[in-house]
Amino acid sequence: MTARQICLLWLGCLFSLGAWGQDYQTIEWPELMPEQDLEALLNPPEWISEVPEGGEGDQAPATGGGFAGLPEDDPYSKALRSAKTIPAFDNTNIRIPGFVVPLVFDDEQRITEFLLVPFFGACIHLPPPPPNQVIYAKFEQGIVLDALYDPFWVSGKLSIDMIETDLSQAAYQMVVAAMAPYTE
Repeated sequence: MTARQICLLWLGCLFSLGAWGQDYQTIEWPELMPEQDLEALLNPPEWISEVPEGGEGDQAPATGGGFAGLPEDDPYSKALRSAKTIPAFDNTNIRIPGFVVPLVFDDEQRITEFLLVPFFGACIHLPPPPPNQVIYAKFEQGIVLDALYDPFWVSGKLSIDMIETDLSQAAYQMVVAAMAPYTE
């Protein structure tokens, strides 16, 4: 990290310290999906092992599409593209760890809009997660990243609102109040 980036991160933390004083409910990604979606993904059907590696059914769908050649009405297939949300999280202050997928940035590479995802490479090198596992985030002060593989704690007000970007659909939105490097 350059000295300038460290300074910007430090200043950003100073200006956002007030946000950390608010009550933020720390959540994990599985909490953002309905129980039936989580259950389906944790227990894949037997036919999934019969999908040829590299074949049509093994390819990531276009945004909003289904996996070609896979049963559309199967709970597992539905969970892979689910936008079902948890109403209790609408307009709630949360804190969640995740990885930043930049969408909008300025000339200084300060990212002000991004997708927050649960694993590195989602939407860039790997297929996007289901929409209920993607958060479209707006961070007015922005952040400059040294590397995309660095995870962050992100705090802000979460709302339920389906957004479609060129990279993925997001079933949740967040107005970010503060970001900090992820530590356990």
